[in-house]
Formats: sequence, C-alpha cells, structure tokens
Amino acid sequence: MDTWTEKMQVAGDRVVKKVRELVREGNVRKIIIRKPNGEILKEFSLTAGVALGGIALWIAPILAAVGAAVAVGMNYTIEVVRTRENPEDDPSGSADGATGDRGDHGPR
Repeated sequence: MDTWTEKMQVAGDRVVKKVRELVREGNVRKIIIRKPNGEILKEFSLTAGVALGGIALWIAPILAAVGAAVAVGMNYTIEVVRTRENPEDDPSGSADGATGDRGDHGPR
C-alpha cells in the first residue's frame, strides 16, 4: 500500500463541505485541518470500515464542531493522507495512467 499527502487551501465557509467530499472518496486515511496560523484545528483518521459504512453518523459531530470553530473569511489548510492498494495506480486520477506524472502527490 502506498500513501501520499495533499495540501489544499479552503475558505472557512467551505471547510465542512470539502471534508465531506474527501471522506466520500474512500481512499482518504487521515485529514488534518489547520488554522491560518498553522495550528491544528482538528485531526482525525479514517479506517476502511468507517469510510465504507456508517460514515454519516460518525462524521456528523466532528463536522459540527469544525463548522462552529472555523471563521468565515479565513483560509484553512486541509492536509489529506491518501492510500492506494496498487502503487502503480496514477494519483492524478487519469484512467489510463499514461502520463505517470505524480506531481506533488509522491510518497512522503
């Protein structure tokens, strides 16, 4: 199994929506939400079982807390640790993997 980390800047009013989208993707194993000053606001790990079933009940209180804590008009950093079973898979999501471009998604 191969892992890599992505970082993305998200406006405060879109943090909860983005986390929901990431959780539904299924290959996300850890999410870290950082305040604009770099301090960790919330960090949580996802297991395959949680990602595949019962996620709505498990994630709802976490998202409620995050939603209450973020400030509109501020940008937050979301760090996403992803996994893939086959290291030959292309993390860019291209179906044929022809480019082989790993961008900044390489293992860390």
